[in-house]
Amino acid sequence: MAEDAVFPESRATVYTSLAADREFRHETEVKRSRFITVLHRTADEDGARSVLAALRKEFHDARHHCSAFVLGPDRDVQRSNDDGEPSGTAGTPMLDALLKRETAPGVTDLSDVTAVVVRYFGGILLGAGGLVRAYSEAVTAALDRAPLVQRRRLRICSVAVPHTSAGRLENDLRAAGYVMAESSYAVEATILRLALPDDPPGLARAAERLAALSAGTAELVPGETEWIDVPHG
Repeated sequence: MAEDAVFPESRATVYTSLAADREFRHETEVKRSRFITVLHRTADEDGARSVLAALRKEFHDARHHCSAFVLGPDRDVQRSNDDGEPSGTAGTPMLDALLKRETAPGVTDLSDVTAVVVRYFGGILLGAGGLVRAYSEAVTAALDRAPLVQRRRLRICSVAVPHTSAGRLENDLRAAGYVMAESSYAVEATILRLALPDDPPGLARAAERLAALSAGTAELVPGETEWIDVPHG
């Protein structure tokens, strides 16, 4: 299960991010300058700064390590840094590329993403306009190729079932389209966990489906909400 971002309860119930535990890199070249873009999923500002610090160490001989990140389901934390490039020519266009990224037609909800663009200067000045285009296009090109997921705030519900029937019931629930969270195990039962839309009608329908699949022997117990990764698209 993916890690939870540490933010208070948000207005958003769904947003898009990078696939968890994966770093994505893409390189472009503009007039002999190399632009190495690194995208990383980060849950908080400390994580974003750790990514930048690691890349500064790895690419210690590069002239610039420009960065931008957007965090939180409501995208309320936004930062960028030009790292020595003329003001507004690197970090800001990078942040704009993250914020304006459409994850579906008309939907801009990308978050919990840190972008770092490492530049090796090629000896030819690009000018302010050229820098803006280069940094923006570097992030955009990386995002075009990066794996994305939806993060949904779901109600985690538990179902206690005998060990002997847990596997069958879990398979039936998955086949019915339910998102399963991590199971746990007690002495007398397996605790299946379902991640359900956090609304009363949806919970009621799930309880009815569970009763049908278990011949009325299993009970759905609502719990807390968590952010869960589901396939994008």
